[in-house]
Amino acid sequence: MSAARPGQEAAAAPAPGGLAAGDPAGRSAGTVPLMDTRADWRVTGSTELGRSGFLRLRRDQVEMPGGELAGRDVVEHPGAVGVLALDEAERVLLIRQYRHPVASLLWEIPAGLRDVPGESLRATAERELLEETGYRARDWHVLADVLTSPGFSTERVRVFLARGLTEVPAAERTHVPEHEEAHLLLRWVPLAAAAEAVLAGDLHNVIAAVGILSGYAVRGGGYAALREADAPEHPLPGS
Repeated sequence: MSAARPGQEAAAAPAPGGLAAGDPAGRSAGTVPLMDTRADWRVTGSTELGRSGFLRLRRDQVEMPGGELAGRDVVEHPGAVGVLALDEAERVLLIRQYRHPVASLLWEIPAGLRDVPGESLRATAERELLEETGYRARDWHVLADVLTSPGFSTERVRVFLARGLTEVPAAERTHVPEHEEAHLLLRWVPLAAAAEAVLAGDLHNVIAAVGILSGYAVRGGGYAALREADAPEHPLPGS
């Protein structure tokens, strides 16, 4: 018998008749692998509602499995990357940035849009880390892949773990920050303390939360569960 993938061994066995215990509605998927899968439900029509900058809003008419149609608004987003940068003392490098939609100064990890055609995700992450913090990293691995708001947005984020950090002298940096980035604050925080801040409800940025908690989790296993920096992403429609 082949070994189960991580996370699959905890799947509950179905009760007699194909239903899991405690599932009178019969909707249990106890034998389905614990893995997101591609499923393109039929779209009978699509209308563009607007564009702004790098975003596009459309409304799709989606055919449900029973045949009925439902309107679903979709924000098309180019995606992003995030970087959990850890030093030798296992401190995470956080940045504080103003976020206008929520009128808040948020502690985050370095992150940025996938807005350079043909640029690899690792190269995007390296660029964002340097531009926002002034650091380069020697070792790169994939920490997590997330869909930030799959109920209405196509945004996907790959979060990297970056180690072996080196600060680049200010005179050698070419990027000139502007707008919110011109007012960033940097802070080194022990990884455990950052995880506690997420669980306490003090940190709210989803990319930071995923990166910090994932980093804290893999640290317990000696970082053995990490994927290579060029590991493939889950396919999405149009990808």
